[in-house]
Formats: sequence, structure tokens, C-alpha cells
Amino acid sequence: MVLCSYRKKSAAPGPFCVAEPVSMPTPEVAVVVDPQRDAASALPGITAAMRALGELVVTTTPDAALNLLAHLRDEHGYEQVMDICAVDWPERPVRFDLVYNLLCLTRNERLRVICPIADGAIANSVSALWPCATWWEREVWDLFGIGFHGLADHRRLLTDYGFEGHPLRKDFPLTGYVEVHYDDDRKAVVYDKVKLVQEFRNFDFLSPWEGMTTLPGDEKARVRK
Repeated sequence: MVLCSYRKKSAAPGPFCVAEPVSMPTPEVAVVVDPQRDAASALPGITAAMRALGELVVTTTPDAALNLLAHLRDEHGYEQVMDICAVDWPERPVRFDLVYNLLCLTRNERLRVICPIADGAIANSVSALWPCATWWEREVWDLFGIGFHGLADHRRLLTDYGFEGHPLRKDFPLTGYVEVHYDDDRKAVVYDKVKLVQEFRNFDFLSPWEGMTTLPGDEKARVRK
């Protein structure tokens, strides 16, 4: 590609000018060399590798994720999984991203492994590689509804017993579906449909310290002598 500029050349006689193209050298684009990124791209099961905020990020598939994570742990020193979470992209055909954040203590390096997974698909549990992953996989199941093959415990972790739906999905209603309360007439904890009673919409944001004009015990101080 050649960038062109023009300089004016006087045409005699007369005040008219003609434009004469001048060739400009094409600026060279510096190629960023990243041996670690290139090495990661060559690993089996990795579909893409990039840098984000200075950290290495790779993507994989649900079928290859378990073997890839075992390989990264055993052969490349990523001994710890620091977190497992998910991201909801409702507009995408493959709706969720399952994210594994790994840490190599020896080199003080972090690696993020992203696994796109469809709604209704079941991922392979990594609890056999990292027992602590059980906690995070239960969170992902509770909040996003992504199931895991090999996860022994699929009980909800953060929501209540009998909770309907998965609250971190972006199509989940902000008010939820049901509310729990103690019914004094039935002498039991019951679940009812959400009802936004008007009296609960009126909030008093006044600080209790600012709202108190008389503290307990100060009555005598206000008595006029």
C-alpha cells in the first residue's frame, strides 16, 4: 500500500496549478513477538491464544477442556485453580463462557482458560484435578445452571432451598419468582409469589444517627432549669 500526498506545481503562464502525486513510504507495523502465546497456541485442545491486560488467555472446547487443564497442571506448572466462574451472553448461539483462572506459583504466572458452552450442555468436572473446584462448580450450577459430569454434589450453594431459576442469567427477573417468609398463622416458613407491597417501597434513608434528636439517657440534659 502506498500513501500519496500532493504538491502544487505552478503551470506557466497563468495562475493555475496542477497536482502532482508524490509517493510516501509505507509505515512498518511492528510485529509483537510473544513466545509464550505462540507456545500455548500449539497445545492440543486450544483454539485461540491472546494477551489481555498482560495475562495469557486461551480458549478451548467443552470436549477438550478436561484433558487440557490436566496437561496445564501436570506439564506446565499451573498447580492451582484460583477460581471457576461463568459469563452469560444471551445474544450468542453458544450462550455461556466457562472460565478457569489458573496460577503457576513457581513462575508467578496466571492463565485464563475460556470454554464456550451452550445452554443445556454439560461440562466435565475438574474436581478430580482440584478438589476445591467442587465449591466453584456448585456456584456455577446454582447461579447459571451449567451442569458438570463427575460432580458429586449438585446442591445449590448460594440460593435458598426450593429456589427456582438461576439468578445470574441475564434474563432472570430482578424481583425473582418467589419470596420466603414466616407465616404466623400457619406457624411455618412458606414460599409465596413475589408481591411488591407498596408499604415496602417507601424507604427512609435517613441515618439513625442523624435522625435521633434525643439519645436514651439525655432527657435530663434537655430539661430547662
